[in-house]
Amino acid sequence: MSCNAAELLPLLGGTNASAAASYLCDRFTTVTYAVDNTYLLFSAYLVFAMQLGFAMLCAGSVRAKNTMNIMLTNVLDAAAGSLSYYLFGFALAFGAPSNGFVGRHFFGLKNIPESTDSGTFDYSFFLYQWAFAIAAAGITSGSIAERTQFVAYLIYSTFLTGFVYPIVSHWFWSVDGWASPTNTNNLLFGSGVIDFAGSGVVHMVGGVAGLWGAFIEGPRIGRFDRSGRSVVLRGHSASLVVLGTFLLWFGWYGFNPGSFLTILKAYGSPGGYYGQWSGVGRTAVTTTLAGSTAALTTLFGKRLLAGHWNVIDVCNGLLGGFAAITAGCSVVEPWAAIVCGFVAAWVLIGLNKLAEKVKYDDPLEAAQLHAGCGAWGLLFTGLFASKHYVGEVYGVDRPYGLFMGGGGRLLAAQVIQILLVFGWVTATMAPLFLILNKLKLLRISSEDETAGMDMTRHGGFAYAYHDEDDLSQRPSFMMRKIEPTSTTPSPQNGGRNV
Repeated sequence: MSCNAAELLPLLGGTNASAAASYLCDRFTTVTYAVDNTYLLFSAYLVFAMQLGFAMLCAGSVRAKNTMNIMLTNVLDAAAGSLSYYLFGFALAFGAPSNGFVGRHFFGLKNIPESTDSGTFDYSFFLYQWAFAIAAAGITSGSIAERTQFVAYLIYSTFLTGFVYPIVSHWFWSVDGWASPTNTNNLLFGSGVIDFAGSGVVHMVGGVAGLWGAFIEGPRIGRFDRSGRSVVLRGHSASLVVLGTFLLWFGWYGFNPGSFLTILKAYGSPGGYYGQWSGVGRTAVTTTLAGSTAALTTLFGKRLLAGHWNVIDVCNGLLGGFAAITAGCSVVEPWAAIVCGFVAAWVLIGLNKLAEKVKYDDPLEAAQLHAGCGAWGLLFTGLFASKHYVGEVYGVDRPYGLFMGGGGRLLAAQVIQILLVFGWVTATMAPLFLILNKLKLLRISSEDETAGMDMTRHGGFAYAYHDEDDLSQRPSFMMRKIEPTSTTPSPQNGGRNV
């Protein structure tokens, strides 16, 4: 929404009409900035609340002997990510003006707030983007849980949020990015990549990083038996998993709708009821439908495949649907979101089966869920993006979904993003994990892993517990109580029970 003094001038009249019109427009612009920044700050708080969801989900998905460790790593993802993103990450991602590959301004938030030809940059925008950066690091921590040294968490988290993730977000989100849909001077295939809230930028980056970390470390002790068969190492609390899932669901309403960044923008003539606030609402609806459909599909799919109803699988399916819809949530019809969620559930189920066959161990299914479903979400957007909604969000005369009659240019751009994200994260994070492994800074010893990191690294267990599935906590031999076999009185012992 904007105010034009020339339009107000005929309505005011009088000798000071011009000054009055300018005064009113200035005040209106100030109010617009205030409302938009408040909306963005509220969205940033919701996205940051997802860290609590990650913490609860991770804690419930690991064995009780590693609870303190995984909770501490979630705290440090946020803390270490704050400093690295402040010093380097934000500048590399959004430091404009810049070239198409890396930002060059705003290191340490110098000159923020600032308004340039590339846009207005304020502290609220930094906080929102920081919350996204630490979310990517949180995804990776789930893949390498229960066997990773503490120092490795600090190193990879700082590197991911301060360098790897910002470069990707610059390519696809910055106004100067070479594949950004907002770079009107140089649009990839005349379109740019549509990754509205980060199926590729956030979820694939975190998932692919976790993939390499878990692959280089190898599976947890006991995850596969000597014959190579999969052994389920159950997390200790389904309650925490469900709590974490609902917190993530709640936070996703800041993650996806908040990615509009502003809300006071009219679509069409001023004074109408339809505007960006409608797009925000529609995005929340598509997010909800995709996640819900994926949860139900997983519920019945796993029932057919495994013969039982599993709440952990349903929670992961729900999150897989959210990760997939994140790319196209603002540009697809609600019915298309149902298709997205349905396919995302089967992508996750299929990738989990593949992981078992190749003996890949990911305690939270993070790589399969975020990288796999995120990649599907990018393809889905290239297939189902609506011409009308693409025009509203990104401008008219843009390529849109192949299945919606828009040709294949957008789909081609989405495929380019999938390949580049996988390649970039592989080229940066895989060598880092290999170096840490070579220096013996990556994986803990087998003794510490068997005993649990809470006891060996953090001074004691998170709480008193008895984990029936954890053989490492049982003594080498157990005395068995002998119960009486009969309660019938015996004449040989004077009627006493045996």
